[in-house]
Amino acid sequence: VAPPLEKLYDWYSFKVLPKLGQWVAGDEASYRYLAESIRMHPAQEALKTMMQASGFGHVDYHNLSGGLVALHVGIKC
Repeated sequence: VAPPLEKLYDWYSFKVLPKLGQWVAGDEASYRYLAESIRMHPAQEALKTMMQASGFGHVDYHNLSGGLVALHVGIKC
């Protein structure tokens, strides 16, 4: 996440998203877990290195939505 958006994204992830999950799906816990699991995902460079170590070539990533989302691309050689 781009530094200017970090605090807002954390607030949304841990305060708003679980409440929306409760309201829409009746399941606050799953949406809290979603926010927590996103934080455990490897950083962009770490995932790129993992992909390369797994045999992918020409690995790169592209930030989308101010870094809220990253698209990793690799070619299996």
